[in-house]
Amino acid sequence: LFRSGLQWGYLLMMVGVFGLLSAAMSFTAVLLVFVLFTGAVWLLHKRRLKNQAHTDGNHFTDYMSGFFPIILIVFVLRTFVAEPFQIPSSSMRPNLVVGDFILVNKFSYGIRMPIINNVLVATGEVGRGDVVVFNYPENTKINYVKRAIGVPGDLIEYKNKVLSINGKVVEDHPVGPLSYTENTRQYGQITIATEAYRETINGHSFDILKMPEQPSFLPQGVRTEFPFRSNCEYAEDGSWFRCSVPEGHYFMMGDNRDNSADSRFDVGFVPAENLVGRASMIFFSLGNDTSFREVWKWPTNLRYDRLFKSVQ
Repeated sequence: LFRSGLQWGYLLMMVGVFGLLSAAMSFTAVLLVFVLFTGAVWLLHKRRLKNQAHTDGNHFTDYMSGFFPIILIVFVLRTFVAEPFQIPSSSMRPNLVVGDFILVNKFSYGIRMPIINNVLVATGEVGRGDVVVFNYPENTKINYVKRAIGVPGDLIEYKNKVLSINGKVVEDHPVGPLSYTENTRQYGQITIATEAYRETINGHSFDILKMPEQPSFLPQGVRTEFPFRSNCEYAEDGSWFRCSVPEGHYFMMGDNRDNSADSRFDVGFVPAENLVGRASMIFFSLGNDTSFREVWKWPTNLRYDRLFKSVQ
């Protein structure tokens, strides 16, 4: 009983420390700290076993060293292979909705150094039309998911809700009206009416949403300063904008064109070092009002039609 209680005590201690560090550091940084710490304890434990005839009377090193292989596996998988993300907003509707949990391929755009995110081994480039997870340039602890519209050197124009890339219009074909509910703090649950269109970019075919009464962008929402701000021109009435994508950066837009904070006015150009990976699959999906922690709601709120659905 004593040994079991001690084991639970060490586990709770690790959870508490993990929570405290997470408030000040990124999840990856916290995992790295735990890998280094438990790895050092594991080496100390192995040395003691070697020097003390295969026994180690120290409870701390005995139990803590056992966490090292598990944390190391989690760190390697999450950092270099794949990472789960939850969709928090409606900016990528209708393709990704609130409650979706997506799997992000971490090696699509290069195997990267943890924390500093520099590419160690190049494995691929961002393609127009890819759905990309990236760190918000103004606060890298926040992750965004958007569609890559422009790659370095591209000229992006959005005029009267018509997208052009390098002077070539991206055709969209009407699909029909589409409405969805949105939970807001001020008004509670509201219904938003949009029009859906089918768009194809670089072999990616997907639906986008537009609200006819909205301008191409909100002039009052455009930031006065962001890196390479001079690469963009904006119409005063919000009817059009034009941006030239600088080297080493990408232009991102949400599929829900009139309900997305993206490269048009809020995010700005996304540096290559901020890329996290390419969204590849929806592996889990809950209803809009269901928290991942509310396990008792899953049987009724689990969206079976969205399980293991590929991201277009």
